[in-house]
Amino acid sequence: MQYAVFEIGLAIALMAAATLIAGRLKLSVIPLLILIGLAVGPHMPHVGMLDLRFIESKSLIDFLGRLGIIFLLFSLGLEFSVGRLVRAGGSIVVGSIIYIGITVILGFSFGWVAGFPIREVLVIVGIMLSSSSAIVAKSVIDLRRSARPESGLILGITMTEDVALALYIAIVSGFVVYHAVPGVGVIVSVIVPLVFLLSIILMGRYSARFLNRRLGRLADEAFLLLVVAVLFVVAGLGEAAGITEAIVALLMGLVVAETGHAQRMQRLASPLRELFGAFFFFSFGLNIDPLELGGAAVLAVGGAAVTIGGAITSGIIVGQLLRLRASARLTVGLTLISRGEFSIVVASLATSAGLLTVIQPFAALYVLVLSILGPILARESDSIYQALYRFVTFVNTRGGRRPQPAAEVDSPDSDDAQSGKDVPVREKNNRDVESPSSWPLG
Repeated sequence: MQYAVFEIGLAIALMAAATLIAGRLKLSVIPLLILIGLAVGPHMPHVGMLDLRFIESKSLIDFLGRLGIIFLLFSLGLEFSVGRLVRAGGSIVVGSIIYIGITVILGFSFGWVAGFPIREVLVIVGIMLSSSSAIVAKSVIDLRRSARPESGLILGITMTEDVALALYIAIVSGFVVYHAVPGVGVIVSVIVPLVFLLSIILMGRYSARFLNRRLGRLADEAFLLLVVAVLFVVAGLGEAAGITEAIVALLMGLVVAETGHAQRMQRLASPLRELFGAFFFFSFGLNIDPLELGGAAVLAVGGAAVTIGGAITSGIIVGQLLRLRASARLTVGLTLISRGEFSIVVASLATSAGLLTVIQPFAALYVLVLSILGPILARESDSIYQALYRFVTFVNTRGGRRPQPAAEVDSPDSDDAQSGKDVPVREKNNRDVESPSSWPLG
């Protein structure tokens, strides 16, 4: 690790360049960070200290990326609260069942049609099952959409997906790797995480007043150190209980938000979120070898197309049932498209089990495509809805039907958005919620 500090500085310089380019082009920084990480790595040359392979510092960059996941999900939790999550519980349950159900069905169908054996099909379902919590969180925060009604649903579905994926891995890993039928150990591995998550939710629900008084007495430095210490300890305990640190961090954010110190914590933790979050996306690209992706291109593009279609369909169905405005239904689907680190983890089961070698490059390219397209489509969801509306209006006009009035969608580049306010979607009569039957997604 002789030049580790220099390499970390070089990585930060590359991330800063990506951020400046994204700001100049008014693009999401996530795809650029991933692409810069993909561009460097073991295939790059090196001259003395200038080593773009990042071999010596890779383990440290990966660890800093893990911290990025924690701070991103923690910050997203601060935008909500346990009370808001509980109040939306019914909607989240309905939305999660529909979204996960459609995703599983499409994953099985895709693997079966592609001609894979049953064990490979089970791994493909796991790869396609869960959205990237980090990318979804970053998108919602950067686009300032946390106040929108659909954002609570997106948050709940993301959290449920990660829990469902953990349970899915526990159930199918024995069969995939050892040809064994799940037993008592799987039941225990399912119950323990659920009890742990429920404990955090109850703590946030019933200890808010006590925590609010105690935290209010602390200076900013002590407040930040105490909260971060508890966050990391609880995230580590959750990991030991079989839960990803991302979900635990999200719930801890909800707990802090319940105390009334959310804005204070956001102000103090925002630089940490941006710095370590950039490391996560950079390390994500760094861990993908572009020289190994060619053989799975058609399969990965097909899987990405199936995922995009399924996510949009799920968003429309869930939004219709929950009476969300038409543009919000599309936003739900497009925001949940991104796939990330946990898909790569599931793909490692194929290596452990000695399955077909195409699974690993398929997972890497599939995740790469959706991790780049996801933030772009989420950012442009309102514009895509307006384009669809205009197209359908044109078709209906030619067919003699009178179109309904379109919803006016504030641009992400409007004055409100630039000032940091959450941007609502308004109809022409200035209501924030449009008719649930609005065309074309109603």
